[in-house]
Amino acid sequence: MTTQTQSHTDTFAAVTACFSTDLTALISEEPPTDVTPTGFIDLVERAMYALGCANRDHLQRAGEELDYAIGYLTDALTLTGSEQRDRLARARTHLRYAIEITR
Repeated sequence: MTTQTQSHTDTFAAVTACFSTDLTALISEEPPTDVTPTGFIDLVERAMYALGCANRDHLQRAGEELDYAIGYLTDALTLTGSEQRDRLARARTHLRYAIEITR
């Protein structure tokens, strides 16, 4: 595995570890084990759809925040270096806000 690939995997692993438990709790799933970056994006999408269908404004807003996060996470899959870090930082902001809104 190249250093670039290892860094990419480690960065997504950190984001995944930070948010998977909270996201799975929102949609009543078990936290994933050893999830890939695309698997994590799928998890965020499932949470987005579940919250977006809710009849509460704050939950729908949380779903919108997750939608923004998905865009940044998807972009980060193909980027490296500072561009990737920037997209992941933006995704983390939206993930944190979405989770905070639901509480």
